[in-house]
Formats: sequence, C-alpha cells, structure tokens
Amino acid sequence: MALAAVPVLDISPFRQGDSGAKLALAAEVDRTCREIGFMVISGHGVDADLIAAVEATSRAFFDLPLDEKMRIVRPAPDVTRGYIPFKAEVLVRSRGGSAEGDLNESLMIGPLDVADTPYYTAPAAGRHFAPNLWPEQPAGLRPAYERYFRVMSGLAADLMQLFALALDLPQDHFAGSIDRHISRLRVRNYPAPREAPAPGQLRAGAHSDYGSLTILKTEDRPGGLQVQGRNGEWLDVPHRPGCFVVNIGDMMARWTNDRWVSTLHRVVNPPPDRAAESRRQSLVFFHNPNYDAVVSCLPGCATDANPPRYPPTTSGGHLREKFLSTQQAIAYAD
Repeated sequence: MALAAVPVLDISPFRQGDSGAKLALAAEVDRTCREIGFMVISGHGVDADLIAAVEATSRAFFDLPLDEKMRIVRPAPDVTRGYIPFKAEVLVRSRGGSAEGDLNESLMIGPLDVADTPYYTAPAAGRHFAPNLWPEQPAGLRPAYERYFRVMSGLAADLMQLFALALDLPQDHFAGSIDRHISRLRVRNYPAPREAPAPGQLRAGAHSDYGSLTILKTEDRPGGLQVQGRNGEWLDVPHRPGCFVVNIGDMMARWTNDRWVSTLHRVVNPPPDRAAESRRQSLVFFHNPNYDAVVSCLPGCATDANPPRYPPTTSGGHLREKFLSTQQAIAYAD
C-alpha cells in the first residue's frame, strides 16, 4: 500500500552503530524510497546554532539592495555559483514544462578546498569546480556557509551509506563515487508576494531534483513544500522543528532502475489572506556524485522481466544538461 504521507524517521540508530537497528532503519528507508521518495529525518546530530547562523546571515544578504546582490550574480548558466535573481529560473523546464519565472531568489556555493590538480582542472571537470563567489556583507556569511557545507557533506555521506544498506549493498558501496562530490548549497528566499502570480506561476514549479539526494531545512510559513503522491494528489510535507527533509533525486532513481522514485515536488504560493506573513527561506544541500561517477543500474535492481531502463550516464554530464534547461535570459558576466 502506497504511503499517504511523508514519514518521519529517526536516523540516530544508524549513527549509533547498532547493527540490528541499522538494518531495521534501512528496511524502512527502502520502503519510503519505493513509495514516495521523501522523508523527514530526526536524530541527525547537526548543531542548531550552525543552522541558525546560516539562516540569519542569509536573511541579511537577501535584505541587501538588488545592486549589491548583483555584484556576485551567477556568472553563466552552467556555473552553479553566486546570486540568482528573482524569477531568473523556471524549474518546470527541467521536465519539459513552461511557466513564468519562479517566485524566489537564491545564493549558491559549491565544493570547497578545490586542489590545483588534473582531476579538478581537466576539461572533463567542466565548471563543476568553479570558484565560489562571496558577498562583502554580511561578514559572517562565508564562515557559516563553509561550515554548513562540510557538515552537510558528512550527513550526506552517512545517508548514502544508509541507502547502500537499504539496497542490500555493502555499506561503503557509494564511497568511491562521492569522495570528490560536486554538491551545492543553495539558500532560497521566497519573498512575501506583492502582486498576484501569473497563471501557473509558483514559488518553485513542479520538478524532481537532479542528483543523488537532497537535504532541506525549511521554515513553517504559508506557501510551502508539496510532494506528488502515487495517485497524483499533492501532499504537504510536514514541518518538524529540528528536522530535515530528505528526498532522492534523478540519479538515485537511475541507479536503482526506478525501484526508488525521484518524486515531483513544488513550493506553492501562500493564500492571499496570509501573504504578509509568508516570507520563507530554505537551506538546500543538493548532494551530487563525482563528475565522472558512472550512474548505471545497480546490482539487484534489474531482472529479465525488468531490464535496465536507462543508458549509463555520468553525474557531471547529467547535471550540466539540467542546469542549462531551467535558466531565464539574464545578463551573465560571460
């Protein structure tokens, strides 16, 4: 029976190392990823003060005048760094749809500590290791973002180990595919609306995420996250204080031959009578495997009756194609 709501899972048994409890949790993760592809997790161990610092410095950045934010505007459509202005992205395009620009703005960084070695500088690396763009103010933003990126990288690695167990694979199965990952931290600001949206225009249009998994910190504000269930009905994702929302992305669905679902989700507009209180901010960590990681059907995810559905691809090539598909025409630096 398909899940009718996004479940809340305590992942502390995995972190504490009890083998029986880990396997029980892995079985629940497998069921959740088969049915809905979204979960709310507690027991993650992330410092609440760090989350608060990222939220506060991000809010201060988005409150700056537009010309100040545009000093670090995204330099090109395939460079996932810097500031992305309001309405500059249309997420439904990644699924072949069309709409007016999404009603949010964002600030994005990528990998830290990039070495001047061939792996990172080779043509095959493309722009996945482009330099991060940092605003001059607020002063505490950069250290907060860098620490948060590292903490999310660690949590994502734990989740990938849990996913491996859920797929009846060795716990370290994905380790060689994520040790030089090309993940992104993206903080989205959804301002309180000042005018009615255009027909079909949302805070974030219906889409699936592109990578392996996403770790999301939300706020409890009107106009929030919804996920599409198996029957086509849109379900509200519950906000639980101190928890993260985790969902799998397209690459994990391809790895599992659609055993696990990369689910459509969206951020809806607030009711008009609650617009004034609807400013919303989300901390989104998009975990993406190494750019040269080959994504092809995992052992145990195909049978004679259900052969591999997708040709092999690489993480880097898949992501670049998706990045380019969603961008509005704005003035890029190059």
